[in-house]
Amino acid sequence: MSYAKYESYKDSGVDWLGEIPSDWELLKVKNIFRLVMKFAPKNNDCELLSVYTDIGVKPRKELEERGNRATTTDGYLIVEKGDIVVNKLLAWMGAIGLSDYDGVTSPAYDILKPKIPIEGIFYHLLFRSPQCTSELRRYSRGIMDMRLRLYFDKFGDVVVPYPNIEVQKKIVSFLAKKTTQIDQAIALKQQQIEKLNEYQQIVIQNAVTKGLNPNAPMKNSGVDWIGDIPEHWDVKKLKYVLKSYNKKNSSRNSDLRYLGMENIISKTGEINNESAEVEGLANHFKPNHILFGKLRPYLAKVYLADFEGICSTEFLVFEVLEPNNAKFLQILLLSNGFIQNIDSSTYGSKMPRANPDFINNQFIAIPPLDEQLQIINAIENKNQPIKQAIEKYQTQIDRLKEYKNILINQAVTGKIKI
Repeated sequence: MSYAKYESYKDSGVDWLGEIPSDWELLKVKNIFRLVMKFAPKNNDCELLSVYTDIGVKPRKELEERGNRATTTDGYLIVEKGDIVVNKLLAWMGAIGLSDYDGVTSPAYDILKPKIPIEGIFYHLLFRSPQCTSELRRYSRGIMDMRLRLYFDKFGDVVVPYPNIEVQKKIVSFLAKKTTQIDQAIALKQQQIEKLNEYQQIVIQNAVTKGLNPNAPMKNSGVDWIGDIPEHWDVKKLKYVLKSYNKKNSSRNSDLRYLGMENIISKTGEINNESAEVEGLANHFKPNHILFGKLRPYLAKVYLADFEGICSTEFLVFEVLEPNNAKFLQILLLSNGFIQNIDSSTYGSKMPRANPDFINNQFIAIPPLDEQLQIINAIENKNQPIKQAIEKYQTQIDRLKEYKNILINQAVTGKIKI
């Protein structure tokens, strides 16, 4: 989409900004905001807030899975609605934002209050834009990315645009409307992906419990989540099909590739190339071993290894006992019925884990080996067009997100006229 430009522009003298409208001012952050440090009293009951790269400032209680609540907030920094909260360690990754809440936050954060009239959302959007975060990274101190910190004495020297308050309000209003439309389009495509994933799970569930022949004589498996199965199938405890492989290794002194929970894509059985947080102790695995994530099993992180490596101790490692096909068993362990059954047994509210003994003693339906191979082929044939459709929707989502970022950046830096 094309938008009008401002009547005239001037060189900002700042690389990441380029040209800005002629009537816009350029100010250092310290001329717009002041650093405040007001500490919470003892035994306070203030709302604990955190700032996240993807969602901005939110109450911690709404996001329990992202971290544990502090035992006390005595001495924490007071945050008021309209303040800008800066995570000094992750500001260069976008962990900075406007607070819509009164509360407290960690002393490791900086709290900024406006010194001059501003529309807070304008600077919320500006500071979180990829072009600005690249500049914040340049002003951060540290010897490596994960040790970079943005202190206010440096952040305060960053030069940013300052259009008049009425222009800021117009820009914010425009972006609120446009980004809402984009977010709605993204949500619709995500719903389509969810429906395709649900259909994919139905295909898998039916195949691993009912087989491929709808006319096959059936019998009661005696297992609630499985139901009726073909008469010639067996029902066995998992431990008689998959043997626990319990070889430990130190991840600190190993040349083998390490897999963390974050490296396994939920419900797909695939891996990604994200960097993982390496533990001191790890589980060893070999090709054709199956890794099953016992932490938050509802995430369905089940991987069939095609290389030798080490993994987080949050994975159970299984060796496939003959005569069985490892791919079939991976698919079975990814099925909704099995995952929901395991998830129902977890302990711990914030970090739920499945008990290994419970998993090992679960009953599963096992067809003959030749039928396992037929089921794998049938599932892969049915899933291929589903996978292609999901990838198409995901590409569209990625493009919409990219367009949203471009639109925000162009608006808050004056490249388009609002």
